[in-house]
Amino acid sequence: MYMWLTALAGLAILSLSFLKTYFGPYFAQDCAFIWRSLKLGIRLTKYKKSKPFYSLLDHFLDGAKRHPDKVFVHFEGHQYSYAEVDKQSSKVARALQAEAKLKEGDTVALFLPNEPVYMWTFLGLAKLGCPAALLNFNIRSKSLLHCFSCCGAKVLITSPELQDAVEEVLPTLTEQGISVYILSDSCRVPGIEPLAGKISNASDEPLSKELRANVTVRSTALYIYTSGTTGLPKAAVVTHERVWAACFIQAAVGVTADDIFYINLPLYHSAGFLIGMAGGIERGMTMVLRRKFSASQFWNDCRKYNVTVMQYIGETLRYLCNTPKRDEDRQHRVRFAIGNGARTDIWTEFLNRFGDIHVRELYGATEGNIGFINYTNKVGVVGRINYLHKVNGLKYLKAPGLFTSDERGSDVTCLKSPCTLLILFTAGETGLLVGKITKRSPFVGYAANKTQTDKKRLHDVLKKGDLYFNTGDLLQIDSENFVYFMDRVGDTFRWKGENVATSEVGDILTTANSILEANVYGVKVEGHEGRIGMAAVTLKEGEDFDCADAYKQVVTYLPAYARPRFIRLQPCLEVTGTFKMKKVKLVEEGFNPVNISDRLYFLDTEKKTYIPLTEEMYNAIMSLEIKL
Repeated sequence: MYMWLTALAGLAILSLSFLKTYFGPYFAQDCAFIWRSLKLGIRLTKYKKSKPFYSLLDHFLDGAKRHPDKVFVHFEGHQYSYAEVDKQSSKVARALQAEAKLKEGDTVALFLPNEPVYMWTFLGLAKLGCPAALLNFNIRSKSLLHCFSCCGAKVLITSPELQDAVEEVLPTLTEQGISVYILSDSCRVPGIEPLAGKISNASDEPLSKELRANVTVRSTALYIYTSGTTGLPKAAVVTHERVWAACFIQAAVGVTADDIFYINLPLYHSAGFLIGMAGGIERGMTMVLRRKFSASQFWNDCRKYNVTVMQYIGETLRYLCNTPKRDEDRQHRVRFAIGNGARTDIWTEFLNRFGDIHVRELYGATEGNIGFINYTNKVGVVGRINYLHKVNGLKYLKAPGLFTSDERGSDVTCLKSPCTLLILFTAGETGLLVGKITKRSPFVGYAANKTQTDKKRLHDVLKKGDLYFNTGDLLQIDSENFVYFMDRVGDTFRWKGENVATSEVGDILTTANSILEANVYGVKVEGHEGRIGMAAVTLKEGEDFDCADAYKQVVTYLPAYARPRFIRLQPCLEVTGTFKMKKVKLVEEGFNPVNISDRLYFLDTEKKTYIPLTEEMYNAIMSLEIKL
């Protein structure tokens, strides 16, 4: 018997060796990932067909029944069980039902910091069948009003620490008949109603499923805001189907209910909310929530709470690598790191320093219909093409005559529909990624923004009548089917993990007294992930550059990550033949005063103004002596 078992084991090893030789060294990992993905697909199909629809909320409620005492979330020394979060969400739902008269389908905007109340407020809204709009707590003034209005919400919920930002726009909200609630026991500002006491006094009894009886897989669950070429954030419509697809990411890479997930990214972002919180609910796991990312406390938190899965964006990995080295750097239980934007050198340094962590780099967009997961541990790639991508309509395209050296950044996003210029590109070339829009891979679009929704749809790409989602991203595929992210196209760049819309920044700059025109772009800085904001500007006739006023405008109306740190004064702005501002040459020239004859300025946060950029300052920035 022993001989037979030995023979069978040997045959299995030989078979696997043959398959790896024939299909490549990643055959086993491909099979494992495809198998997990197929099982998740079957689950989603089952949920979609169930009557009534089985939502993530239903999954949470089932989890609360199975393990009521299991810790749902740790936060700043406190812990909340599944049962406690369930009861607290019921109290929130009942308070809002009584005070705001909410009913199924009403959208509620959440303007809240990273706190557990964010989690159970979302669950409470879900119990009423109400979609939630997740507002970025960094936005102010015009952007805040825009984000609020485009989702159609009639109720805004905020917290005491964000009250000042709400007060700035309160007259407009009051004029529009918007109900504003603050999570405190009292508030002396007319038009802002305190809600904390009402929640405390509300019943925690379960709510009837009839309150959400009409919610389906196609119903809107969330509005998550994405920066784009419009100059203001766009509200991506996230259906319940999309929520399930996103929260399956943890399961797809092998995370289990026994893992502990560390959420240090904002909950208003799809990474923190969908992959982090929603994925944690799907797994039935314990989560650790942090108010904001802290490189100095990161590993202390991981050790304190026995974290096994962490989230990242490229910038946060760099921050971790920049902390002073310690003997206990590898003393942790983290086995998975899930995120996006990891630069190859930082990725390698992270692994060398902090140990054998399986980095699962992702590629995707909140509103998109195609994505990748690097499930192979190969450094520097965002994913791998397999059979599932091919059947889901993945294509890489290039546009002859449009990807020119001077105009690629502005022209690619201006492809007209129907588009006859797109052709498939081959391995090793860089191309525009598009995903076929089908019932199985839909693109729902942006709320109250048909123009931007239509811009993302490419018609007649490969044949008459087909329809593709334009990601606006340039990717490359190699001979082994690995996928590499190369660059973004269009009028956005990424800094501090956030997308920055150049036209929005330009609009703010031109409100300054002395500035006539502004061409905003992102430039690379050695040792930093992404691109930092810079603007080439022209001045009004007879005016000199008003440094203090320009500083006041950008600080008042833009979040820190979107403020242009460098200003370049030009006599005129160069444009293309179609009157689009040229950026490529400006990006290449950067901000080195030795190579640029135009006057350059630097945003000095200590002096609270723009100051002339000298060669000494430039060298200090490049040597990381001046922090950006």
